[in-house]
Amino acid sequence: MYKTYWGLIDAPFENVPDPSFLYESPQHKEALSRMLYGISRRKGCVMLTGEIGSGKTTLSRTLIQRLPRENFEIALIENPRLTPLLFVQEIIYQFSGENLNQKKNQQIHHLNRILYKNMSEDKDSVIIIDEAQLVKSKETFEELRLLLNFQLNDRFLLTLLLIGQPELKELVSEIPQFEQRVAIKYHLQNLSFDEMVRYIEFRLKRAGVNRNIFTVEAMEKIFNYSNGTPRKINNICDMGLLVGWSDKSKYVDSTIIGNLLSENEKW
Repeated sequence: MYKTYWGLIDAPFENVPDPSFLYESPQHKEALSRMLYGISRRKGCVMLTGEIGSGKTTLSRTLIQRLPRENFEIALIENPRLTPLLFVQEIIYQFSGENLNQKKNQQIHHLNRILYKNMSEDKDSVIIIDEAQLVKSKETFEELRLLLNFQLNDRFLLTLLLIGQPELKELVSEIPQFEQRVAIKYHLQNLSFDEMVRYIEFRLKRAGVNRNIFTVEAMEKIFNYSNGTPRKINNICDMGLLVGWSDKSKYVDSTIIGNLLSENEKW
């Protein structure tokens, strides 16, 4: 709606996990580096945590994009609120497209065959569980721990990547035998003010505009509102561009952002 007015070719602040809009702050770069290292070195289990809206899902999609399909088979579980049996069934479906209705031990044997088949084809098997804090059942965590028993003398047959909100750390810590299997951990913090400024500038440039649309005072209000959370930054910046277009403003200034925040408080 406002793209032509601001000279944009894309909407810069959509809350979708588009890897092309990933701003690699130092900590996002570190998180991506640790995940890639854990997978490439077959570390068994890697855990990434972060606050709501901190960019975890975008990082996971970027990770998938950077893993060559000829070298990796990936099972992405986006709704982990499943029973242990359905969890294994979903992993098999993600890897092979097969929707098996078998007893658990039969499914485990079938998954084992899939993992060996991938290995024989020089492919590493990766299971990515997004929103892993939704796995509330200790039985399901136990099933995931047992999957890490699929290994040879010198390597795991799969890498398990857990991505979730901070409470995931608490859930895992309550199961010591599982926590000991987590080889790499990283917690994603919110952006600092300077990082937020670069984040906004990066997304505008990626969307086709290489100039400042938001004033410094507007960015200060955005930071105070968002506390550096990318999702909140996107929401208020998107509305700022919309109102700025509607008002035919040259910039998105502190008045526009202040009015938006006042409206938000009324809801």
